[in-house]
Amino acid sequence: MIDLRTLREDPDRLRASQRARGEDDSVVDTLLDLDERRRSALTSFESLRAEQKSMGKSVSKAQGEEKAALLQRAKDLASQVKAAEAEAEKLAGELDEVLQTVPNIVEEGAPTGGEDDYVVLETHGEPRVFDFEPKDHLELGEALGAIDMERGAKVSGSRFFFLKGVGARLQLGLLNMAMQQAIEAGFTPMITPVLVKPETMQGTGFHVAHDKEIYRLPDDDLYLVGTSEVALAGYHAQEILGGDELPLRYAGWSSCFRREAGSYGKDTRGIIRVHQFDKVEMFSYVRPEEAHEEHQRLLAWEREMLAKIEVPYRVIDTAAGDLGMSAARKFDCEAWIPTQGRYRELTSTSNCTEFQARRLAVRYRDKDGKPQHLATLNGTLATTRWIVAILENHQQADGSVVVPEALRPYVGLDVLEPAK
Repeated sequence: MIDLRTLREDPDRLRASQRARGEDDSVVDTLLDLDERRRSALTSFESLRAEQKSMGKSVSKAQGEEKAALLQRAKDLASQVKAAEAEAEKLAGELDEVLQTVPNIVEEGAPTGGEDDYVVLETHGEPRVFDFEPKDHLELGEALGAIDMERGAKVSGSRFFFLKGVGARLQLGLLNMAMQQAIEAGFTPMITPVLVKPETMQGTGFHVAHDKEIYRLPDDDLYLVGTSEVALAGYHAQEILGGDELPLRYAGWSSCFRREAGSYGKDTRGIIRVHQFDKVEMFSYVRPEEAHEEHQRLLAWEREMLAKIEVPYRVIDTAAGDLGMSAARKFDCEAWIPTQGRYRELTSTSNCTEFQARRLAVRYRDKDGKPQHLATLNGTLATTRWIVAILENHQQADGSVVVPEALRPYVGLDVLEPAK
């Protein structure tokens, strides 16, 4: 959540952030009012409690009518203290409830606007010119015996699939290559839970009561994650880390689940938009002043992975209205998909500043030993969707697919041949 000190000292910064996101900036006035009333109630409570404590000494020394009056005053004070405490707690709860709905403050320099208002920062590689009619990834995958959507739908419903044979080998090879790169860069490999408690999901920045993208198991009050970022963000919840431990970098491998609510009619063919997929996700805990540089490092590691699969791609600076709840800045890498004639997202890296750490109470001790909130960042290193870009960009006229050179040791094949 946002820092109350920032709210008090620079409310216009939050107002500007809300407008950049296309959100209502009147919430700033609501927060300021609640914060002022809460602090006033707290001051009143503490003043009455101090008087109550001193009253005890006076009662013990008094006699007769004076003592009776003091006892009555003590009784009245007890009632006032209880009421003042209740009022302070009530206002604190109302303030926290509103704070939970306010997204992170957008980083200066991020584009304003919505989903289509991104800025292209750089482009790598040129789209391939085919001397034959290219097939889309599903046609290729079916011919290779790699993707089975029909049986996926039979077993689980629409937007589910089987990866089999070379398809399974391709995904395992891709994710293993991503994990190996992360290990070499100093990340600790993690196999993370895919079910989390509501406080973990909420703490990461998802509205469990209103987010229609999330799968919930009501009998257990657990939620299926859409990314291992959730489990990794909650890994150090309620902890105070040593400053000398930072930065902490984890690479989480997990299956991910998304309901794809509101996507009716979009990407219904193939494995671009599905309910279940696998992913390797980078996650960093750093000092707040180091978050901007860490964000650039995560983006560089994503570029390194994309270079290994040898596909044209571009990097975009995501507009404020498309950042999501927790991100202050987000860069996406989008690969060229030949049969669609456009770029599609393969990776995303977000700087969440101290937003998630405040919600999850993750802190570190500074050089003076004082607990401070740290910053969290995340970035995709590989997902199932990458198979789409690999198949379509490296296909041959005979329906075979050349495996990118860096990926071959992990897949165990140089070329994927059509199934007999």
